[in-house]
Amino acid sequence: MKLLRVGPVGAERPALLDRDGILRDLSGLVADVDGALLADDSALSRVRAAAQAGSLPVLDPEGLRIGAPLGRIGKIVGIGLNYFGHAAEIGAEPPAEPILFLKAADTVVGPDDTVLIPRGSVKTDWEAELGVVIGSTARYLESAEEGLAHVAGYVLVNDVSEREFQIERGGTWDKGKNCETFTPVGPWLATADEIPDPQALDVRLWVNGELRQDGSTADQIFPVGEVVRYLSRFMTLHPGDVVITGTPGGVAMGQPEPKPYLRAGDVVELEIDGLGRQRQEFKGA
Repeated sequence: MKLLRVGPVGAERPALLDRDGILRDLSGLVADVDGALLADDSALSRVRAAAQAGSLPVLDPEGLRIGAPLGRIGKIVGIGLNYFGHAAEIGAEPPAEPILFLKAADTVVGPDDTVLIPRGSVKTDWEAELGVVIGSTARYLESAEEGLAHVAGYVLVNDVSEREFQIERGGTWDKGKNCETFTPVGPWLATADEIPDPQALDVRLWVNGELRQDGSTADQIFPVGEVVRYLSRFMTLHPGDVVITGTPGGVAMGQPEPKPYLRAGDVVELEIDGLGRQRQEFKGA
């Protein structure tokens, strides 16, 4: 299934994109698309049955804002330097263990919402990423197969980053990852059955129409199942948590000087196979 949330900021309602590409209203059946829904097999079964029956009301997409497809996100865990190509372009050795950072849930915006360049920023960068949505509580998992079994679905994420804040200002990476609007998510959450192999997805990103990232999740150093297993050894993952699994090569930081960091007026578009497409215009905060 492709699950969405549509409507004005703060008043999104649950929706579904059916097999024919028709947008349908889920608000009469479930309260929201969130961790509680993803952890409730009976509720998901009702949604599937209604979708197959074609009984859900149709929504007119004209002028309808698409919000982030997951509400009430618990935590967002980022994995740094998780593609061989990205590590190579910035001259870093592939890490021996996953590199972790956290993003606040209040950085999340819709897939086509405006993204704000922070005041004083000169190194705002893009990162097209596969986001993994947890569907059941994961703690002390033993195998990558167990890790995959705890995945409810997948989303497209732009892990926008301010490299000066992240790398040159001391402390942790978090200050370069948590600026306002820095986590566009969506347009939809594809349930795990829609993505049979998360390590076989093409990832692409354009800036002002120029292709900048063109990679594959096959290049990940630590695949999805292993990332979930690893995280579960250090923290409990709950339904509705999101793990963003790194970005392929092609970010601004990895380009020759002068590096093409984002400026007000730039337009970023990105897509991952099966997870739809985003478009953001960047403007000053």
